[in-house]
Amino acid sequence: MKEFLRNTWQHRALVVLALPVFLIMLFINYIPMSGLVLAFENFDYTKGIFGSPLIGLDNFKFLLQSKDVFQRMLKNTLMYYVIFTALGQFLNVVLAIAIDQFAHKRFGKYMQTVMIMPVFVSYAAVQFIVMAYLNSGTGIINNLLGGSIPFYRKPEYWPTILTIVKMWNGVGYGSVLYMSVLAGIDTSLYEAARIDGANKWHEIRHITLPSLIPMITVMLLLSVGGIMHSDTGLFYQVTRHTSALLSTTEVIDSYVLNAISKNSNFGFTAAATFFQSVVGLLLMLFANFLVNRISPENALF
Repeated sequence: MKEFLRNTWQHRALVVLALPVFLIMLFINYIPMSGLVLAFENFDYTKGIFGSPLIGLDNFKFLLQSKDVFQRMLKNTLMYYVIFTALGQFLNVVLAIAIDQFAHKRFGKYMQTVMIMPVFVSYAAVQFIVMAYLNSGTGIINNLLGGSIPFYRKPEYWPTILTIVKMWNGVGYGSVLYMSVLAGIDTSLYEAARIDGANKWHEIRHITLPSLIPMITVMLLLSVGGIMHSDTGLFYQVTRHTSALLSTTEVIDSYVLNAISKNSNFGFTAAATFFQSVVGLLLMLFANFLVNRISPENALF
């Protein structure tokens, strides 16, 4: 304890700098975790969180007993995670390399700024943009095709639609981290490769991509922790939570939001989110264990 206090005093300037972040994490991320007790309670407004009667695992049993709904949500959640993660990582890397290799650097910076802008557009606004394209009567796509496809009654179209919207929204911003890695690559490596007769493809294959592997690994490991979580705005607002589309668009997060807004069954929704977090934590630990065995230098811990 004395050693801890002495070390803290010696680095007091760093402690003061870290204090705001520590307080934000404490009040926003950790103190609200006490609300997880709701997952094991039959919540009663008159008794409060810590006075409501305990019912054990009944909320979890109710979640798992809804087999058709639960299996549909789980399947959609995992499907979109795989699609968004695989395609997103690929496009992030490709875009970062393309901008880094662009001959006109100033125009490349301009394009980077333009591609980052969609991430600042709320999904509440994006839903109207999507409607402008997909409306069966006046939508841009139907006018171009000369038809009247009822997109909001055809669930089979929405995995593709949601993937396009997600990539448009997040790829530009997601490439920023990879560009920071590319900016730190020693230029002498490229010069030496060119002297040895390497072309652009050889430089990308043998210098650029290996330099990005640690960042790609870290991003994949971090994303595994959110495997059971989805972008609520994308699945709830962009689809307008249309009942005809639920077979391919309802994920656990949108189901929880809908359940809270209609039933206020906080015990059940807390059980669903608790389930998401536990599964995500276990999968992240398992993925990190595998990476640690294969390539320890790329593991999180």
